[in-house]
This record gives sequence, C-alpha cells and structure tokens, in this order.
Amino acid sequence: MMTIQAEFTRVIELFQLAFMQRALMDGVLTGLMGGLLGSFTILRQLSFFSDALGHSALLGISIGLLLGFNPSWILLPFAVLFALGVTYFLERTHLWTDALLNIIYSSSLAIGMILLSFRDEYQGGITNLLFGDILAVQTADLIFSTVLLGGCLAYIGLTLRSQILLTLHEPMAISSGIAASAHRTAFIVLLALVVGTSIKAIGVLLISAFVVIPACAARMLSRTFTGYVMLSAALGALGALLGMVFSALWNLPSGPAIVAAQLAIFLFAVGLPRAKLSTV
Repeated sequence: MMTIQAEFTRVIELFQLAFMQRALMDGVLTGLMGGLLGSFTILRQLSFFSDALGHSALLGISIGLLLGFNPSWILLPFAVLFALGVTYFLERTHLWTDALLNIIYSSSLAIGMILLSFRDEYQGGITNLLFGDILAVQTADLIFSTVLLGGCLAYIGLTLRSQILLTLHEPMAISSGIAASAHRTAFIVLLALVVGTSIKAIGVLLISAFVVIPACAARMLSRTFTGYVMLSAALGALGALLGMVFSALWNLPSGPAIVAAQLAIFLFAVGLPRAKLSTV
C-alpha cells in the first residue's frame, strides 16, 4: 500500500513540473483535435490519409535536416502541401484513394530515407520524431495547438450540417448546393495541420492510430451523429490524459503510452453489450 501511495505521490510531484504540465496540456489539446477530425475521417474512409501523411512526413523531416533547419518547422508547411497535392492527384487521376495514397507515401518514405542517408547525425532526433517526444513541447507549441483547436471547432461548428451531409451522402449534399470540393479541401488541410502538429507528441509511426482509435471507440458508444463527434473528441483527450499518467507512473515512452491508453478505451467499448453499439 505504501509503495502504491509513494508512486502516486511521485507522479503528482512530477506533474507539478512545468515541462510535464506543458506535455499534459498539449496531449489533451491534440487529443481533442485528433478525435474531433477523426470522427469524420473514418466515416469518409480517409483513415489511410493520416497514415500516409505520417509516413510521408519523413520526407519533410529529411528535407529540413538536409537544409539545416529544425525539422519541426518543416512539418506543417509540408503537411499542407502534401494534403493539397493528394487532393489534386485524386481529382486529376480518379484512382482509388487507398492505391494513390499508397503510391505517394511509399515513394515519399523511400525518397526521405535516401535523403537521410546523406546525414550522419540524424538518428537521435529522428527516433523522437518517429515515436514522439511530448516532453519537448514548448509554450509556442501550446499556443499554436490552442489556436488550431479553436479553428477546428469553429469550422466544424459553423459547417456542421454540410459536414454531416458530405459524410453520410455526398451526392445529396452536392444537389443541395454544398460546395463539396471546397469543403473537402478545407477539411483535408485542417486534418493535415492536426496530424503535422501531433507528430511531435505522438510520432510519425503512431499518428494514424492516434486519429482513428478514439473515433472508432466513439462510434460504438454513440447513437447520434453530434454525440458521436463530441464523444470522439472527448475520448481522444481522455486517451492522451491517461497515456500521460501511465507514462509518468511506469516510466513509459509517452507516444506509445497514449496510443495504448486509446486502445484500452476501444477494447472497453468493444466489450460492452451489443445493444450499446452506435447507429451512426
């Protein structure tokens, strides 16, 4: 009993440190954003997009390192350009989304690894970017995440009806006069910014699960579309919060701990009686 109490006391003292508080706040903010946009992502069958962007981000990181810049400065511009490029190729080629994304992210990963081969000192920093380093979050990162979360909430809130129609029945949305292409581009750019922002905390290899898992859990627990979107955001934040606590309690890497906590939430949702499953 004393050991458990001592461990929790240690964790409480640890979260009194400024860098841990920043990490916790950033985890919650990115969790909210990931869950919010993830709820639309899985229903629009764009889950592979976040995975593709995460892997392709290695190319952006490589370019930054090769040019002598901080890789974090390159991630967001690269993420937006990647999103716009994917949108262009999807509309231009009319190929299957998963096939095109596979081509893009595999090629980007290959080129990124080739570029990294020209650097001798990249290993340590890349490890943090691959698996996340939320403890390195600075105040500027928190400010940007807060502004981005506000932008996501404003966009989804002001266009909620359009987003629901585009998600559930795009032909009906188009016939109702909704600018499907513009909304699609805006959503993908927002998703790219969220993914690019979250990579620092979660890592390139785990970012897809970070976006997808809370939304899948929420879909199993919700009965209305609005409730589903809100619950997805809440579960994203809860997973980040629990992951940070587990990370501090057992000295685990933060990114994997957050995804593991989200997985636990998903398994809990799966284990509930079938009557609780969503009709979304």
